[in-house]
Amino acid sequence: MQKLLIKGKKRLSGIISISGSKNASLPILASTILTSKKIFLKNVPMLKDVETMLSLLKSLGSKISISKKKNEVIVLNNKKLKTFASYNLLKTMRAGVLVLGPLLAKFYKAKVSLPGGCAIGSRPVDIHLNALKKMGAIIKIKDGYIFAKAPKGLIGAKIVFPKISVGATENILIAACFAKGKTIMKNCACEPEIKDLSNFLIKCGCKIRWTGKRSIEVAGINELQSTTYKIIFDRIEAGTYAIAAALTGGKVIIKNINPNIIKTELNVLKKMGVKIKKDNNQIQIINNNNLKKIDLITSPYPGFPTDLQAQMMVLMCKSKGTSTIKENIFENRFMHVSELKRIGADIKIEGNKATIYGGVSFNGAELMATDLRASVSLVLAGLVASKTTIINRIYHLDRGYEKLESKLSKCGAHIKRLKNG
Repeated sequence: MQKLLIKGKKRLSGIISISGSKNASLPILASTILTSKKIFLKNVPMLKDVETMLSLLKSLGSKISISKKKNEVIVLNNKKLKTFASYNLLKTMRAGVLVLGPLLAKFYKAKVSLPGGCAIGSRPVDIHLNALKKMGAIIKIKDGYIFAKAPKGLIGAKIVFPKISVGATENILIAACFAKGKTIMKNCACEPEIKDLSNFLIKCGCKIRWTGKRSIEVAGINELQSTTYKIIFDRIEAGTYAIAAALTGGKVIIKNINPNIIKTELNVLKKMGVKIKKDNNQIQIINNNNLKKIDLITSPYPGFPTDLQAQMMVLMCKSKGTSTIKENIFENRFMHVSELKRIGADIKIEGNKATIYGGVSFNGAELMATDLRASVSLVLAGLVASKTTIINRIYHLDRGYEKLESKLSKCGAHIKRLKNG
């Protein structure tokens, strides 16, 4: 199993180019099931989760051409795909359940494994299934699989999600494009990745209209047209590197982004004393190591993202005073805390609230990654730790960060991957 070795106390300085969004790529790729026309996608990040989704589409019968060097993917589906998505492909990635909606909408049936992925809470698929039932689907769960059928096809309905769910919004949005009549969706997630998905589907000819911040109307159609589409930037990757620059007292330009999309995150950094210069498609992060304490609550977009909670916790450890984080999205998302404590963090957990006592010094140690965002928080801690930090189980990192070691090394970090042994 591969590891990362980091020698800390290196100030980051340089330029980091942000990759395409994993969380936009996955639903967009799943939605290509709806069409038998050629889809040309640009700015696709070559990550483990994306590779898994592409393997899943191939297993269903999609013809896929990949250019890793250009970050491009061409999808060409046969008119008849298989409707079985196996556990072997979905066990490492929760987003695999996003093929359920399009398979059911186009072929009137689907057998899809219950999803796997990060161990950060239940993330139940009930919200997806109940919405599909309202659209006429007959669903049962047996032996770890979702068996779904809609003998007459899906029918437009009014869907009011009981809670905001990114995955459910995506699944139903895709399915509604082929449902008969109009689908009205309320209490939807409105993350930029969902807007990117809807923009892609609109470019393919779908009739989608955002009627409010969390309301969508979809008029069903019969076929998607061929298109070329560029995936949005990865705002979580951008936020992670912005935090890394602030943490190391660095001076880093982060480019290929839209600063307006991450203004919540940037405002939090500003409140902590970080200087930020904004341009059209880039920002510059400058920090003099005089970080202030802050209290944070994670919430759905446009609130502060749960996917940056672990990284922010590391920054809080180096700030002056006592900070707090209230995690409102997922339970079990403080699993990185025990590892951070091993290198010197002073953090107290009470339910979904973390109290972080700042001003600590990190001392390098051997650490274990537990999930995608937790693993990158350990990398950030290693960047400012004295001595050497070794991080195990870095396959989590490869699910969400493209060329992480290369991007950090170019900015002066001493980080390298150790092969097995």
